[in-house]
Order: sequence, then structure tokens, then C-alpha cells
Amino acid sequence: MTCVFVQIRCRPGTAYDVAERIVLKEIHSELYSTSGDFDLLMKLYVPDEEDVGKFINDRLLGIDGIERSLTTLTFRVF
Repeated sequence: MTCVFVQIRCRPGTAYDVAERIVLKEIHSELYSTSGDFDLLMKLYVPDEEDVGKFINDRLLGIDGIERSLTTLTFRVF
């Protein structure tokens, strides 16, 4: 499994709705509301046999209210 962090920017006023839709998809390990340039921070584990970009595109980015995302791949835990 590949641990991935995704920062999500939502249309104004939609962050809680977007978060609820993400929760219903059950694809995340953790989901936080955040301050700054992005509204949500999601930690998820992508199965090794899946393409990370396609996984995120197919399962996350179609959610209404998401304007932009920033994905950070991880390599090693310490």
C-alpha cells in the first residue's frame, strides 16, 4: 500500500459537504479540516496494484465542490 496525503480546496461554503461525501466513499484513513490554502487534508492508502493518479481521479476528484487538489506521495515512514 502507498500512503498518500491529498490536500483539497473546496468551493467557498462547501467544505463540510465535500467532507461528508468523502466519508461516504470510505477511501480515506484520516480526514481533517485545515486552515490555509486548502480546506481539507486526507490521508489514504492506495493499493500497490492501483495507479495513484487514476485512483484519486476516479474516486475523489468527481466530488462536487472540489476545486483543486495537491497530492503528496510518501516513500518511507520513520
